[in-house]
Amino acid sequence: MDQKPHIAILPSPGMGHLIPLAEFAKRLVLTHDFSATFLIPTDGPLPKANKSFLDSLAPTGISYVLLPPVNFDDLPDDDRIETRISLTVTRSLPSLRDEFKSLVSGHRVVALVVDLFGTDAFDLAMEFHVSPYIFFPSTAMTLSLFFYLPELDSSVSCEYRDLPDPIKIPGCVPIHGKHLLDPVQDRKNEAYKWVLHHTKRYGLAEGIMVNSFKELEGGAIGALQEEKPGKPPVYPVGPLIQMNSGGGDDGSGCLSWLDCQPPGSVLFISFGSGGTLSCDQLNELALGLEMSEQRFIWVVRSPSDTAAYATYFSVQSKNDPFAFLPKGFVDRTKGYGLLVPSWAPQAQILSHGSTGGFLTHCGWNSTLESVVNGVPLIAWPLYAEQKMNAVLLTEDVKVALRPKPGENGLIGRVEIAKVVKGLMEGEEGKQVRSRMRDLKDAAARVISDDGSSTKSLADLAQKWKNKITSNKN
Repeated sequence: MDQKPHIAILPSPGMGHLIPLAEFAKRLVLTHDFSATFLIPTDGPLPKANKSFLDSLAPTGISYVLLPPVNFDDLPDDDRIETRISLTVTRSLPSLRDEFKSLVSGHRVVALVVDLFGTDAFDLAMEFHVSPYIFFPSTAMTLSLFFYLPELDSSVSCEYRDLPDPIKIPGCVPIHGKHLLDPVQDRKNEAYKWVLHHTKRYGLAEGIMVNSFKELEGGAIGALQEEKPGKPPVYPVGPLIQMNSGGGDDGSGCLSWLDCQPPGSVLFISFGSGGTLSCDQLNELALGLEMSEQRFIWVVRSPSDTAAYATYFSVQSKNDPFAFLPKGFVDRTKGYGLLVPSWAPQAQILSHGSTGGFLTHCGWNSTLESVVNGVPLIAWPLYAEQKMNAVLLTEDVKVALRPKPGENGLIGRVEIAKVVKGLMEGEEGKQVRSRMRDLKDAAARVISDDGSSTKSLADLAQKWKNKITSNKN
């Protein structure tokens, strides 16, 4: 039997969940002498990007097992993403049980760590006398909402977006109901029922690790760490981000192009691994960037008029994304803009000295990468909890500007140009840039050798190691 303390990790689908969990596992393996295995539920062949990412963990000693794909033929095509994520985990439980049994027989498994939609696997952990934990890959604000949601659900009869007053999530800035995460916007929908189901099981965890830190979300973390019966301890362990995985452009040409630009002059535009714009919005964004006359790198993805998360499961369009741009746009912006189809080395771009701003969908991984590199933001949320993140970034931490949509729901080219210029050249931009620099320094402190997040993770690692000692006795 492997003598090291071992962590079993169950991610729910999506690269945005996989990346921070992998960084968490790496810290335990490389700093605290743990071993770890990812147990991966699937609904079909693993996307190439996910497989490459998992294979890249092998040198650190982190292994993975692919569970047999589950079948979704019985689900309607318009089922929400949160329902599919939850069902991918739930329908994998029989095969997960077999793999978990095998893992427990060959390793000293001290914890099963699931992410936010994996709580149905807790029953397995308890069956095998293994401690259940949650790794929460999003904000402390969203986690605070999750703890508050059962109470909110029982006290409010209408849709949250119809409430006249902002909702007061413990420890957070008041937020309008329409800005809460997508799956709670329709309380009759199956996705809402799944979120509520999971939140009611959060109290079963022995602890929750959240990918944030006090200087970023002091109020929410303070509220989460208040001791109450049935409430597990919360460990702020962030920012855990994917560090620069190596030099080179990976064929995109971004870094060599950035090398030729003035310091802090380039706006990076990307909507993450899952985000998509409509045809009309893509057009307005292009013309707004052109009107702003600012340097930019834009990761262009083919539009979708049906879903803002059309590529969440890495189903990329076969169409040429540049074909959807306004006529002549590519030629007109050649002198100051770089267009990249579908993917770019984001970590390297954000850490480059020429990058001075980031227009982002406010996914939490992207946000934390910006914080670590001190890059101020333009908030452009699309789905999931991104509207909540945008409120946090613009109204609480104040490190982002946010363009306002018009009456038709589109963000127009004139508004885009104004906000882009405001961030890159204006007084408002200077203020958010200064605040982001302070946050960058704070992030560096918390993950230093004696920083609060480093200590939080060390406390957790020691707690797990003590389980082995007590079991021996």
